[in-house]
Formats: sequence, structure tokens, C-alpha cells
Amino acid sequence: MREENRSRRQTEIEAAAYAVLEEKGYAGASMLAIAKRARASNETLYNWYGDKQGLFRALVERNAEEVKRHLEEELQTDHGALSILATLGPKLLVLLTGDRAVALNRAAAADSSGELGETLSKAGREAVFPLLEAVFLRARYEGELAFEETGETVALFLDLLIGDQQIRRVIGRLPAPTMGACEARALRAVERLRRLLNR
Repeated sequence: MREENRSRRQTEIEAAAYAVLEEKGYAGASMLAIAKRARASNETLYNWYGDKQGLFRALVERNAEEVKRHLEEELQTDHGALSILATLGPKLLVLLTGDRAVALNRAAAADSSGELGETLSKAGREAVFPLLEAVFLRARYEGELAFEETGETVALFLDLLIGDQQIRRVIGRLPAPTMGACEARALRAVERLRRLLNR
């Protein structure tokens, strides 16, 4: 199959996976149900993704791809760490409060096996967190922030940036924020972080 055709089919399969996930939850989202929704063969899904956990890992990785790529690219530049955080913040907020993230988190909360939650953690947070730590180490090296424990400082930034927005989205008590709102919140989080951790 040509690469462009495979990419299109993957997009269709992944859209079908989200639709089945919302209808049936993670436990009920079988590979067969997803294949039928996508009008693909069950064999294709197993060949491309390995198993259900592999398929949902691909969904999480694709959802986090822009944030991960942004961090990787920015860390190759000489941009100041706080500038990187300011441009990262809106992308991270969109990632964590977007419809697909909400669907994944709702399903993970209802999945008694913990399998989807583990996939979300490994392919999402655990993939991005070390990159964020590298940004904060740059901030300390550049003298922009003063702190001792990198992991705790990353967690502080995430608290300032996200607050309770993600959980409020998951429980249906907050509409998806606009890009303008995400940009303003990100700038405010960076400024508060700077004030708290200024030398």
C-alpha cells in the first residue's frame, strides 16, 4: 500500500476507534468493532497495531505528537527556556483539554483493568515529562529560574498551567477553551512561575 493511502486509512481507523471508544468504552472497544466501523479488515488492524493496546497507544502518541515534536525542536535551538514554555503552553492545553484527550481520559477512568490508563501515562506524560525537565534545566542554567528538584518544578508549572481545567473538561463542566484563552493562560502561568522561582 502506498504511504499516502496507508496514512489516510490509519486516520480513518483511528477516527473509528475514537467513535467506538465513546460509544462502548475501552472494555467494549474490540478490534473487530473498530475494524467494522472503519470498513477495514481485522487482519489489517492487527498487522498495523499489534493488538488493542497497541492501537490505543498509537492514538495517544498521535495526540501528543505536536507537543513532543515542539519540545524536541525547541531544545535544538538557543531559545530561552521561558520563551519555550510560553509557546509550548497553548499546545499543551489544547492537547490535554481537546475532545480526543477527553474521550481517552473518560474511557481510562471507566477501565477497571487500568490498561488504558497505563497506555495514556506511558505514551503521553512519561514521553513528554523528560523533555519538560530538559527545558527547566536550561532555565536554571541560564539563571532564569532557581530551584532544586526538577521534577517538582515541572509539576508546579503544570499545576499553574492546567489547574483543574482537564478534570472539568472530562466531567463535562467546561467547554473546550479557545486558542486565545490557552495563549493567555500560558503566558500567565510562565509569569507566575518566574515570580515564584526568580533568583
